[in-house]
Amino acid sequence: MYFFDTYALFELIKNNEDYEKYNQYILKVSILNIAELYWGLIRDVGINEADKWMQKYDFEILSIDHNLILKAVNFRHEYKKQNISLTDSVGYLLAKKHKLKFLTGDKEFENFDNVEYVK
Repeated sequence: MYFFDTYALFELIKNNEDYEKYNQYILKVSILNIAELYWGLIRDVGINEADKWMQKYDFEILSIDHNLILKAVNFRHEYKKQNISLTDSVGYLLAKKHKLKFLTGDKEFENFDNVEYVK
C-alpha cells in the first residue's frame, strides 16, 4: 500500500507509464495533497477541467493531527537543505505512521527509507 504524494498524483493523471501499475491502489493522501493537486490543475488546465479531474478519482484522506504537524515542521527543519515542502513532510510522516510506502518522484526523497521513488 502507498501514500501518494502530489507528484505521484500528477503522474497518474498524465498517464505516465511508470506509474501505470499504481492505478490499482487506493489513493491515500492528505488534505494538503488535494489542495496542491487542485491548485496545479487549475493553473495548468483551468477550473472546469480541474473539477472534472478531481471528480474522477476517489481519495482516502488520512487525518493530520497537531502532533504530526509539529513533527513535520521539525522534519522539514532537519532537512532544510533539501528544501522539502511542508506538504511533502506531512505526507512522508503520514506514510510512516500508517505503514505505507511514500510514492514520489521528487528527487529530495530518492535516498530516504520507506520511499518508492519513481521518476
